[in-house]
Amino acid sequence: MKRRSCSIALLVAGLVAGCHRDPASPGRTYMPDMANAVSYDAFAPNPVTANGRTLQRPVPGTVARGTHPLHYTATPADAERAGRELVNPLRATPEMLAQGRHVYLTFCFVCHGQAGQGDGPIIPKYPTPPSYHSDRLLHMADGQIFHTVTYGTALMPSYASQIPPEERWKVVLYVRELQREGIPEKKP
Repeated sequence: MKRRSCSIALLVAGLVAGCHRDPASPGRTYMPDMANAVSYDAFAPNPVTANGRTLQRPVPGTVARGTHPLHYTATPADAERAGRELVNPLRATPEMLAQGRHVYLTFCFVCHGQAGQGDGPIIPKYPTPPSYHSDRLLHMADGQIFHTVTYGTALMPSYASQIPPEERWKVVLYVRELQREGIPEKKP
């Protein structure tokens, strides 16, 4: 019995001593290799990696967080394929149309004009872009319009670096709204 109470007393004394903390001492570190790991500068040579570089290239096929890759090229064939395969994920709500209108007025208005007639303020200096009310654009699929905004066509540049994908879809919604509101072109 004495032996047992002595063991308990030693255990309690050890626990009490372990609870005492000296603020000047950092204490003991469990697994110091992990706590004090060697760090390398991103562009510095690294003796640990196979290619000797610290900053590694992403694995092929890696998709950045928050992005959705488009597996199309800037060709007319892929524009048609995008028209068949891509569907606008957004619905035409007043809020979406207002946001689409804002992006349209920022990027598209200068060439395509207020109502999408191809009569923007820059047009006297450049060839007239097609009207959104022409038969070709009235029958163009949403995915094809998205592809055109993304990759450009003829004299129209790509807006992929300036307009995020969700905003491009909002522009497609607004273009469709302009087509519904506008007067179709009269054929001669």
